[in-house]
Amino acid sequence: MDIEAEPSGGGRAVPAEWTVMESALGPLFLAATERGLVRVEFHADAARRERMLDRLAGQLGTEPVERALGLLAGAIRGLDRYFAGEPGDIDVPLDWSLTAGFNRQVLRELADGVPYGTVVGYGELARRVGQPGAAQAVGAAMGSNPLPVVVPCHRVVESDGGLGGFGGGLETKRRLLALEGVLPAPLF
Repeated sequence: MDIEAEPSGGGRAVPAEWTVMESALGPLFLAATERGLVRVEFHADAARRERMLDRLAGQLGTEPVERALGLLAGAIRGLDRYFAGEPGDIDVPLDWSLTAGFNRQVLRELADGVPYGTVVGYGELARRVGQPGAAQAVGAAMGSNPLPVVVPCHRVVESDGGLGGFGGGLETKRRLLALEGVLPAPLF
């Protein structure tokens, strides 16, 4: 389920809540507005969490509160199921307000058109959004994804079979693809 919204900043303040949940990849920072899940961040140690809270306050026009509004319950349940190995995408409302334009178009196509357990090339994703020469721009859109795992940028790979880049680190990308059965599980 998607919520269309324009990027924040200059509009009315959007109430938000946040938490850090433990996952198979370590701590994940999650934030949600009344519209839906708005931010996921890997490796959410204390310093990264503080940077995310400062950035979100500026983007949303209000200071997010720690898990006080009940907005994250569905996302936490979905992520827990995902990391427990239950096949399927994480189906929660999404607030797209932290992305716009070409990046939003690419990320929406990724969310809607690349299901669990599959991968797509950067060039193919560019073709799907009507920009066949924009593979590098697709890579930039993946790097700007405010909702990794839920909007599965880890499923975008190079056409020659290479993993490509990943904001959460290549080991994180390998582990997510192994969890979905695309790659063999690491030996250690």
